[in-house]
Amino acid sequence: MITIVVVLLALVFAGVHIAIALGVTAAIGIYLMLGDMEVVRTFVANTAYEALRDYVFAVIPLFMLMGDFLAKCGAATDLYTLANRMSRWLPARLAVATIIANAIFAFVTGVSIAAAAAFSRIAYPEMRRYGYDRQFALGCIAGSACLGMLIPPSVLMIVWGVLTELSIGKLFLAGVLPGLSLAFGFCAYVVIAAMSKPSLIGSGIGQPMKAAPLGAAVTVPLDPDEQPIGELLFSTSLVLALIAGVLGSIWFGICTPTEGAGVGAVGALVLALIKGITWREIWQVVLNVGRTSGPLLLLLFCAQLYSRVLSMTGFTETAKTFLLGTGMGPIGILLVMLAIWFVLGCLIDSISIILLTVPIFAPIAMALGFDPIAFAIIGILAIEAGLLTPPFGILVFTVKAAVPEPNVQLAEIFRGSAPYWIILLLVIAIIIVFPPIATFLPGL
Repeated sequence: MITIVVVLLALVFAGVHIAIALGVTAAIGIYLMLGDMEVVRTFVANTAYEALRDYVFAVIPLFMLMGDFLAKCGAATDLYTLANRMSRWLPARLAVATIIANAIFAFVTGVSIAAAAAFSRIAYPEMRRYGYDRQFALGCIAGSACLGMLIPPSVLMIVWGVLTELSIGKLFLAGVLPGLSLAFGFCAYVVIAAMSKPSLIGSGIGQPMKAAPLGAAVTVPLDPDEQPIGELLFSTSLVLALIAGVLGSIWFGICTPTEGAGVGAVGALVLALIKGITWREIWQVVLNVGRTSGPLLLLLFCAQLYSRVLSMTGFTETAKTFLLGTGMGPIGILLVMLAIWFVLGCLIDSISIILLTVPIFAPIAMALGFDPIAFAIIGILAIEAGLLTPPFGILVFTVKAAVPEPNVQLAEIFRGSAPYWIILLLVIAIIIVFPPIATFLPGL
């Protein structure tokens, strides 16, 4: 037990790829227990076959296709421009529009990095053009992008569901109310900040900027008063209809998550064709999704292999017995788990954190009496906070790479996103105290 945990942590912190670390450690564990390389080979082969042929694994690349098609055809730009136009009566309307557009875009992509990259090119130049404080604008983009990991269809939810065998459809439902609460909290913050310190949103006059598209075909939207409202409403209504159709069919049991993801990918392709996407761009989207989802599926296989070995060694049961024997109580043990997630969030990416900790933490949480759905949302929120936590903060690095200003500093983005990190912690505390926020919709 001790050997395989120590070896895994040593490999991860030495910079070895998480999939290799999980796979190598699992193989070492099997060999130490059974002492036969042929048994190791058979065990690994059987686990690979059973894991990767699982029907649910297709959910990840299909939802990625859906999101990438809509990003490539400019739907994200239309969402932002319409949200901007509809919120002009609010202080900090560009920041509010960014948060609203991110929330809607999260219903499509389920990937925070995609939203961070897109809105760094769409929203940031507009904010700077109107004189917004740079740190305030950068923090808004990085902070609101993390909605993609909570609002369904979330890649983190899919990975969590695969590892714990929870219903992915129920996890999607559980993320809706916490995700909308988080978006509301973000909007409230930017409005209050703008009212208390008007210099954050400038005087409406700034230096014009031009965004440089990278990857997806995202460009700076037209001024809200110039772009025809009919085009914006048509494009946004198609996106909303696609979201409602896909997620509604999953939630009402018409489709499995995999079938719903397939329908969404085809629907997004049709919408992208309507908006003028080229066949060359379609091919680029397919290649990009393959490059992204392939390593992720390998990660999930290695995580399942490692999880089985942990169970065979009795580590999960030993950890549960130890924590229950400390006398800290359920809340105390939960706080220990949250602290571990926050520390890991400073060092490694979110999916790796789930793969390392959920096979151990989920059984302990169930033994403590936590609802598995509510615990999943608490865990995803805590891990999501790692996306904004220095020194790793993958969303911060994404925004730094994507904004069209070369002299932006990482520390500037971290400072700007700190209030959003605090709001994340507040939502975690609220769900711990009131679990029905997460369990109400899945229980209907």
